[in-house]
This record gives sequence, structure tokens and C-alpha cells, in this order.
Amino acid sequence: MNKKKHWYDYLWIWSILYFTLGFFNILFAWLGMIDFLVPLLFAIIAGNKNFCNKYCGRGQLFTVLGKKAKCSAFRNTPKWMSSKYFRYGFLIFFLTMFGNMVFQTWLVASGAQSLREVIKLFWTIHLPWGWAYTANTLPDWIAQFSFGFYSLMLTSTLIGLIVMVFFKPRTWCSFCPMGTMTQGICKIKNKNK
Repeated sequence: MNKKKHWYDYLWIWSILYFTLGFFNILFAWLGMIDFLVPLLFAIIAGNKNFCNKYCGRGQLFTVLGKKAKCSAFRNTPKWMSSKYFRYGFLIFFLTMFGNMVFQTWLVASGAQSLREVIKLFWTIHLPWGWAYTANTLPDWIAQFSFGFYSLMLTSTLIGLIVMVFFKPRTWCSFCPMGTMTQGICKIKNKNK
């Protein structure tokens, strides 16, 4: 029996489209803010994790690649990866890297630093990415945020792909920083009811 497909079953295409657009024009990296804000809004307004469970394009992409394309080993996720300590530790690390990215953007906006047209993979590997930004019509800080945000999104997706290959397709979801934040918000919101 085939399950009826809904429009949101194809949101995995959004993840591919996002990285493709950012490859050619880094300013499209700003679209990734949708993936940051919408899950938080779901948690704050509705008090649930429907975004993670139903609408997350990245999680769907891991399912498509892992299950349908058979790119996953389907091993159980190690318990430490889904432990509270690892999830919150990774969230703190992730937010620290996000804060650093915002600080670098502020330095460019204040004129203390010039625009760096690089993508940082795994927060350490610098890849020249100058071809993706040629327009000088916008302030440099807008482009700096784009380079930083695209780096963050690409790194987290690569981490998700790596754990998908070795474990279950959606292993990333067990320690995803957005999932951890929304879970915390839902617990607080539902505790107050």
C-alpha cells in the first residue's frame, strides 16, 4: 500500500536547491535563515516539533539518500550521540560558532576587517569561494554573513551525511542543534500548560 504523497514530502529538494543557489551566488545563503527561524516558530507558537518530524528538508534528504538510494549502513546510532550531554554540548559548540560568525560579520560591518570570500568547512578548512560573489552593490557585511552562514549550513549537512553513511539515515536528527533547541522550547512551553 503506497502512502499518499503531500507537498511537504518533497522539501528535501529545498536542501539541494539551497546549496546549488549558494554555490553560484553566495547571497542566497540568507535563505537558510528560514531553516533557523521556522522550527523555532513551530516550537514557540504550537509547542511541537512538527517542523523536525514533517517539514525538515535536510532530514528528508538524509532519508532519501539513506533509504531510497541505500547510502546508509542502517547501524544503530551510538547512545552517546543522542545523550543529553552530547546534544547540549554540540548545541553550545554550534551556538558558539554561530556567535563567532555574527561577530565576524560585525567586524566587517564596522570596518575593522575586510570581507573574506571563503567558505570554512568543519570550522577549520578554508575554501576560496570568490566566484560566488561579484556584485558590490550591497554592503560587505551582508556578503560576510552569507559566507559564514553557508559555511555553517554546509558543514552541518556534511556532518549529517557522514553519520548517515555509518549509521541510520537520520542520525543527524538525534543531535541536531535546531532539534535540541526546539525540544527544549517545547518542554518549557508544555510544562507551563
